[in-house]
Amino acid sequence: MKLVIIRLTIQFRLEEILLSKARKANRTKNRTSFSDSVFYQLYTFEQYLDLFTEIAISSFEWAGLPSTVDARFIEVGLYENSAMLYFNDEVMGNLCLRSVLGGQLDVYDIPLNRRAYASNGYQRVCGKNDSVIIWDNMTHWCCKNKMEIYAKRLAELDASIDINCKAQRTPTLIKGSEQQQLALQNAYMQFDGNQPVIFASNDFMNGDGSSFGVFTTGAPFVADKLYELKVNLWNEALTYLGITNISIQKKERMIKDEVQRLQGGVMANRYSREFARQQACEQINTMFGTQMSCHFRDVFNQNEDRKEDDIE
Repeated sequence: MKLVIIRLTIQFRLEEILLSKARKANRTKNRTSFSDSVFYQLYTFEQYLDLFTEIAISSFEWAGLPSTVDARFIEVGLYENSAMLYFNDEVMGNLCLRSVLGGQLDVYDIPLNRRAYASNGYQRVCGKNDSVIIWDNMTHWCCKNKMEIYAKRLAELDASIDINCKAQRTPTLIKGSEQQQLALQNAYMQFDGNQPVIFASNDFMNGDGSSFGVFTTGAPFVADKLYELKVNLWNEALTYLGITNISIQKKERMIKDEVQRLQGGVMANRYSREFARQQACEQINTMFGTQMSCHFRDVFNQNEDRKEDDIE
């Protein structure tokens, strides 16, 4: 498992380096089609990652939070670090900040040594009896790492779709002698201008009596299949985030039972993220006397019910 994490870290670090180089090349006069292509693909990766980030941090609704605790900051921290630490500061009141977890574990593998920190330099050492860890999901894994993989694959599919569409322009290579060049250019201009008939003299023949050669790429059109794969991959990412989607594309109408069966993975992933937050709320309420709660946003549930009614 650690080896996988190290490989992913190295991979995304290399992508950051390539993106930095592509941006520098894009700002100079020595721009190349390769640098433009690398810049565009990595930019597309960032756009998809931003979309997933927006969806992930907007999925849950917190209630009963003290005025000193920011719900958006909690969700951003959970998304990026998989855990946040809730504790009480004697001066500022209740806080929920990023933390470094480590040291000895309890019998349930929960870290006992906890150090909360903020970007302004604030730090505080906490323990099991004066703080509560809020996890993003039941596996305690970082959500952002998985979303980066989905964003990378979607960006690669976009690039493949663009390449395949450009290949449909069918560039033509015309082979002929140097003396035929002007005549060939004039003939192609007539062809490109939809001339119904193109007249040619014997000069079109090579010296040995053979005619000029025409070569085309003949690339098959697969952009539609790639787009379908992209839609399925996008829906797979939404399933991991617990967002309702139709993961199987069917041309005919689907009945309500089919939709409900397809949402099994969605509900399981949603429960993993929601239960981890609800469990933390119960512990925080017991320790600090608050009345916090967290639920998956009703708008997603309403859209789900409306979609089932429409399908039915």
